[in-house]
Amino acid sequence: MRLREPLIIPFGCIAAGIAAAHYHPAEFLPTALASGTCFLASFLFRPLRFPLAVTGSFAVGLALSAAHPQRPAPSLSTADNTPVIFSGCVVDPGLAGEDREHFTLELAPHARAQVSLFTRPEEAFPALPYGIEVEVEGKARHPRNFRNPGAFDNEHYLARRNIYWTISASASAVHATGKRCGNPFARMLFAIRGAALDRLDGLYRDDTWTDAMMQAVLIGVTAKLDRLWTEDYRRTGTYHALVISGSHIAVIAAVLLFFLRILGTPRGIALAAGIAVAWLYAGIAGFDPPVLRSAAGMSMFGVASIFYRRARLLNLVAAVALFFVVADPEVIFDASFQLSFLAVALIGAFAVPAVEATSGPLAGGLADLANIRRDLHFPPRVAQFRVELRLLAQTTELWLHAPPRLARLLVTLVPRLAFYVGEIFLTSAFIQIGLALPMIYFFHRLPASGLTANILVVPALSAVVPLGFAAIILNSAWLAAAAKWFLVLSQWAASLHARWEPDWRIPQPPVWLAAVFTIALVLAAVRFSDRWPRVLAWSATAVSLAALIAFPFPPDVRPHQLELTAIDVGQGDSLLTVFPEGQLMLIDAGGIPTFGRAHRSQIDIGEDVVSPYLWTRSVRRLDVAVMTHAHADHIGGLPAILRNFRPRELWIGAVPENPSWTEITTIARQLGIMIRPLRRGAQFDYGGANIQVLAPLADYQPKAQPGNNDSLVLRLVYGSTSFLLTGDMEKDIEREVIADLPASDVLKVGHHGSRTSSTPAFLDAVSPHIGIVSAGYENSYGHPHPQTLRALTERNVTIYRTDESGLIQVFSNGHTAYASVPPPVHPPVTSGQ
Repeated sequence: MRLREPLIIPFGCIAAGIAAAHYHPAEFLPTALASGTCFLASFLFRPLRFPLAVTGSFAVGLALSAAHPQRPAPSLSTADNTPVIFSGCVVDPGLAGEDREHFTLELAPHARAQVSLFTRPEEAFPALPYGIEVEVEGKARHPRNFRNPGAFDNEHYLARRNIYWTISASASAVHATGKRCGNPFARMLFAIRGAALDRLDGLYRDDTWTDAMMQAVLIGVTAKLDRLWTEDYRRTGTYHALVISGSHIAVIAAVLLFFLRILGTPRGIALAAGIAVAWLYAGIAGFDPPVLRSAAGMSMFGVASIFYRRARLLNLVAAVALFFVVADPEVIFDASFQLSFLAVALIGAFAVPAVEATSGPLAGGLADLANIRRDLHFPPRVAQFRVELRLLAQTTELWLHAPPRLARLLVTLVPRLAFYVGEIFLTSAFIQIGLALPMIYFFHRLPASGLTANILVVPALSAVVPLGFAAIILNSAWLAAAAKWFLVLSQWAASLHARWEPDWRIPQPPVWLAAVFTIALVLAAVRFSDRWPRVLAWSATAVSLAALIAFPFPPDVRPHQLELTAIDVGQGDSLLTVFPEGQLMLIDAGGIPTFGRAHRSQIDIGEDVVSPYLWTRSVRRLDVAVMTHAHADHIGGLPAILRNFRPRELWIGAVPENPSWTEITTIARQLGIMIRPLRRGAQFDYGGANIQVLAPLADYQPKAQPGNNDSLVLRLVYGSTSFLLTGDMEKDIEREVIADLPASDVLKVGHHGSRTSSTPAFLDAVSPHIGIVSAGYENSYGHPHPQTLRALTERNVTIYRTDESGLIQVFSNGHTAYASVPPPVHPPVTSGQ
């Protein structure tokens, strides 16, 4: 069997070598699977030659990884959150949102900080273009991950961009020195970028949504973008068409080449101009990785076309991927890299052959329909199709008394549209199947509506790109309105499909199932001469895909043990409780307070922090969700938890009416979740343990606004051990419950260790052995308070803190309770959500 794309196997084996150098030996299974697959596949193509090539490529991957060691992180001479004056060069211009302005400051070569400016009333954000030197007085701190298994490794993501600190400062604390810095070419690109953004602001002056969406679609600027505006695109699997990506370059290049060819520009010059525009656009977009990769692919395709070489898609993808891997071996762990290259590879491996075998020849036969002589150059099936269309065109011409050219246009319009829709559907289907595993691994989604949503969303957003840039260049309100119309059309299509989209989420699959699916898919791409290997490969693909979606695997829990896991959610609470009989209960879901701001944080703690941890433990559904009280740092992530895990019941304490509670009750009603209010005195058995409700008191009335003393306080008893979970209960309620409060082995320290809770009398009554403090790293509240820590230490309580240790687990076998702090495990991925 002859290999038509000879670069595929070397790239795969080099990637396997890089992975082998990256992974710890204890995690060598993925590498072994990849290497074994490469080795076995090589025997399909000249067995005596390819095993040596495979081994050599694998060694090249090991050598590349060794030749690019990770650069040590720079350090500051001051501690985190210490006020300091920083001086540096603006290398990523200031972009203002509703309440913040962000820019990147280069303090020294390969040492950058991400600066976030806030304003006081009647204060404006400063203009901070690229290449000016500024001084900023603010507080710097190192980026810190949420230290849970499955958490996104934000520290490494920023370090790959040479960003090692975040600085928070007032807008008035920024002063330009008047000096120039940076690169003149980059200054020119950012000047063009700034002019384009200003033009969009002018064209959509009174339309915040369109302005923000256009800036994101055309330039890749998301400072003004609200996450809620893009949620429907995410749910339907069409987000790839919205964000700036390689497809944007393809559209721009196609439009440019079309007009240049109409003007009679020689083919070579037109292709060279397309390549130049692709790189210019990549620079204006800030050399965003997807656009950069697309520009490189466009360049290779253009050069091959100039020399009249046929570029095979899979070979082209492998060549571009090799180029980037040689320059930066670690890029293979980047989610964006994996998804973009895999999507194009799936088109080349499945969609193109399928189209060529079905509608492709017929679609090609629609060209120059009036030329009868061309029929001889087509296969009999296509020639017959052309004859039938000409007869139909002649009939239409006589019936409508239309000119021959118009009749042919009308006759070919329907099949052209049908072939176009069919090809998009077919391509989307193969991409959906092929990207199922990475979509589940990175996003825990597998959109079902993407098959039809892409048919509308992709063409609509493809029209937005040339119209939007034409509006910017010509400052045309008419073109801007046309671009907005297609943008609204794409949003309507995404919203329509989002209503149909099953709101399922899929936990992380077992390694063996992922391996079976991957191998089956690779074998399905091989063009075997016999039919049965293809049938078996597709059968294995279908069965393993069904297993991925259905996910018939139990949660990762310890049987016959009571578990309390404090999830690291920063400044907030989220506690996973696993009962001895396997029932799962989540108490609170963290959140980020808005402090009165109308604009929410782009991070959803429930979606981005708590849910990924539960998915790594194969949790697909919760039995109970508990809302201790309605403060944002406890319930901000609860809407996402209710949607993602659909608990059967929601337990609450005292809750005043407020917008957050209204949102939660609406979601609970939509999902059929029973809301169960609990008050002091309730006691019942659940999941092999006994639950006692200590607060709120039976006659407690909450105030108009949520308060800490609204907290639902639970005591869990298993055998001779007990856990006391206090929410944010403060001194007043502690005094009420202390009279008949039995001792407990484990105490979730109230209100994040604040001195408003955990009075000496209360601690004496509880007499815990283990104390868990859930607080944010170096939070602005000063939690936990030294007074509380001292009181716990004086009583010989072993203290575990999420701000120091990250995720904390406590287990009880009914006789003994013990705590453990598992090491954080971050996937080797540097982008994705």
